Amino acid sequence: MSSPSSRLPGIAALLFATASWGSLFLVGKGALHHVAPVWLTLIRYTLSALVFAALLGLRGAHGWRKLRLHAVPLALHGFAGFGVFSILLFVGLSHSVPSHGAVLIATTPITTQLLRWWLDGVRPTRTTLWTAALALAGVATVAGLLSPGGAALSRDTLFGDAVAFVGTLGWVFYTRGAARFPTLDTVEYTALTVLASWPLLLVVAVGMTALGASPAPDAQGLRLSWQVLLYVGLVPSALAVLAFNHGVRSLGTVTGTAFLNFVPVSALLMSVALGKPPATHEIVGVAMVVVALLLHVTAARHAAAPDAQVRTPAPGQRTCGVTP
Repeated sequence: MSSPSSRLPGIAALLFATASWGSLFLVGKGALHHVAPVWLTLIRYTLSALVFAALLGLRGAHGWRKLRLHAVPLALHGFAGFGVFSILLFVGLSHSVPSHGAVLIATTPITTQLLRWWLDGVRPTRTTLWTAALALAGVATVAGLLSPGGAALSRDTLFGDAVAFVGTLGWVFYTRGAARFPTLDTVEYTALTVLASWPLLLVVAVGMTALGASPAPDAQGLRLSWQVLLYVGLVPSALAVLAFNHGVRSLGTVTGTAFLNFVPVSALLMSVALGKPPATHEIVGVAMVVVALLLHVTAARHAAAPDAQVRTPAPGQRTCGVTP
């Protein structure tokens, strides 16, 4: 059994990752005033692609051979996870508020279980169904639908939340696709899908601009937001992913999933620090989602009990299935 001190690096890594993802919604909201969602996504993953390309380079030519071998399916899964997910998330964020997006991210493990039921016929446990209902009620509460003033809630905000939720389905598709590449470890699957999908992100951004659907960022917009763009591309999109995977390898997948609770919590705490206290219904809704995810994780831990104890994934095992 590991000592408390030996667990500290893993805990620190998970806190860093989830706090980084919480901050993404706050800083991303500001960047959207200067850069459209499709271009923000392209810039975001251009920077993270440089980090992952460097990691692959340190591993030698083996990873690049895998990229050539699986280029098309990797590109499609990467576009779902990084293109559809990120673009719709930023589109939703442009209409809503950061705390709402952070809450939706925290529900992705439960959404994944429900989609497995629908697509694969793997019926979730009764506990999973109850926690899914609680999480859905929490999301509705955060959005204001179940609050006394919900009738007066902005339709624009509701539209943004709905778009962001659809975007999370792209991430679920991406994580489910990891099973199709059993020879790829965590870093390889993440890095290769980012690199393979980058040309598609470029085509979409340029194409939407050519069609007049999305303006390209101008020099002034880039000058005003370059610090945020650099942060979004390097910290939540690259370093946080690596930190999360390190934490999961150290503490286990179930523990890593539990730390996703900190994404909406960190977003709310940062909002308070910036002088923007959340509304009562947002605090209640976040609490409901946190409780739902904790119950979901506890049930998963008990289900794994017959295997003696929750096993720590091997160094090469994929654990990126719940990272944004």
